[in-house]
Amino acid sequence: MSILENTISPGSATYHANRDGMLGLIDRMRALEERTRTASAAAKDRFHKRGQLLPRERVALVLDPGAPFVELSTLAGYMFDVPDAAKSVPGGGVIAGIGLVSGIRCMVSASDSGIDAGALQPYGLDKTLRVQELALENKLPYVQLVESAGANLLRYRVEDFVRGGNIFRNLARLSAAGLPVVTVTHGSSTAGGAYQTGLSDYIVMVRGRTRAFLAGPPLLKAATGEIATEEELGGAEMHTQISGLGDYLAEDDRDALRIAREIMAALEWERPGRAPLEFKPPRYDRDELLGIMPMDHKRPVDMKQVIARIIDDSDFTEMAPNYGPATVCGHARIEGQAIGIITNNGPLDPAGANKATHFIQACCQTRTPILYLNNTTGYMVGRAYEEAGMIKHGSKMIQAVTSATVPQITIYCGASFGAGNYGMCGRGFHPRFCFSWPNAKTAVMGGEQAAETMAIVTEAAAARRGKPIEKDKLDAMKAQIVGVFDGQMDVFSTSARVLDDGVIDPRDTRAVLSEVLAICREGDARTPQRMQFSVARP
Repeated sequence: MSILENTISPGSATYHANRDGMLGLIDRMRALEERTRTASAAAKDRFHKRGQLLPRERVALVLDPGAPFVELSTLAGYMFDVPDAAKSVPGGGVIAGIGLVSGIRCMVSASDSGIDAGALQPYGLDKTLRVQELALENKLPYVQLVESAGANLLRYRVEDFVRGGNIFRNLARLSAAGLPVVTVTHGSSTAGGAYQTGLSDYIVMVRGRTRAFLAGPPLLKAATGEIATEEELGGAEMHTQISGLGDYLAEDDRDALRIAREIMAALEWERPGRAPLEFKPPRYDRDELLGIMPMDHKRPVDMKQVIARIIDDSDFTEMAPNYGPATVCGHARIEGQAIGIITNNGPLDPAGANKATHFIQACCQTRTPILYLNNTTGYMVGRAYEEAGMIKHGSKMIQAVTSATVPQITIYCGASFGAGNYGMCGRGFHPRFCFSWPNAKTAVMGGEQAAETMAIVTEAAAARRGKPIEKDKLDAMKAQIVGVFDGQMDVFSTSARVLDDGVIDPRDTRAVLSEVLAICREGDARTPQRMQFSVARP
């Protein structure tokens, strides 16, 4: 056994400053999530009056009661709907996450129709594409609860129309991969969005509420002069009795969700079983994770103290601790599930990159998933490091990350700067899952470094031209650069752009990792029967 020793002093001023800073960021995150729930719930009376359930009520009823639900990308689109931080409603108009439906682990996606009638909000498309990607990678059935007014024509962008086709392509890919797509169309599914319903394997429609048509009455009249009611064009009874688009006719939302659960229960869907694993919890309090990470990414931190609070029995078998010691690599277990961990106690140097490359390859040999706990300002620079082959060894590490054959899970715990983001399996390298802590920072470099770099370049250019530099203008340029960088590097900016799969409370890290490791293990063990499900309608 290699038990990690505790070096945290919960009574210290530094610890309390870190803890207060982290709690403040968590409160801000939770307040934004609650703002979205409140905005959607404001439609409660209207929904209930017409016999409908709110979107989150639908999600709750389709999921197994009491089972874990890993909600994804709750901050998507923050500050992109309106540029006012006090009024922006994040979430992208979509509720999405992974949970159990009739005992089967599924990706569940629901239109948040309590907000703007379910129209996709900014970055809602990116969120939807990401959850579909996760479903494909992890071989998860896809359950979607549809009620959307479609695209907001007042915010029309041709690139969204073209990229939006990927949603429908992915539905076809899911089905072709043997992953059933079960859709409950609670309300409108119009224009191109009608294919969100049509490209499904099992379609449940609600009497008097479902509307699925390529052109609604206004567009139909404008295009052809034909006059028809919504029910005549695309109501649930027409589609289940005449067109054949709908497979099941439900009396109301509750009945529709019951049918969806029965569909899942009836599927011949074998998941690899495993007896409950025995494990010991970490030896140290998870609440102490709040006080470990400094709010200033330039301050050093011992990431082994993070590891000690998320792994079984705080038992960590470190690889080559004296070689490239700023790069920490080792084996552990999380709720009995084996995992390799790579993290940073400083920048990545040639020895650290070499060690990480070896460790990644060793994990692939033994089929051990890899967890990257990002906390690095990047790869080391300077003459000595260039001569030592920093580019060569960093490239080897990036190659190993790219070529890894095991699930890779990334958590941004602190800084993730420069090529260090790439070497530590940042979002651009397609980790199986990628989460952030509320204090995390992601950028090509720190704002101050970027500003100083441009100042040096500007001064050199002026010197070549023989012109003087005005200090006021130079200072203004540096301040502008710092503002641009600082305004984009925190999680409230990166997660808004769907550059992770969501922001998590550090105290929830072990629970989230336990779930996603199980998801990865089950997905990798399953070989779906290809073409078992057909997207062709009768």
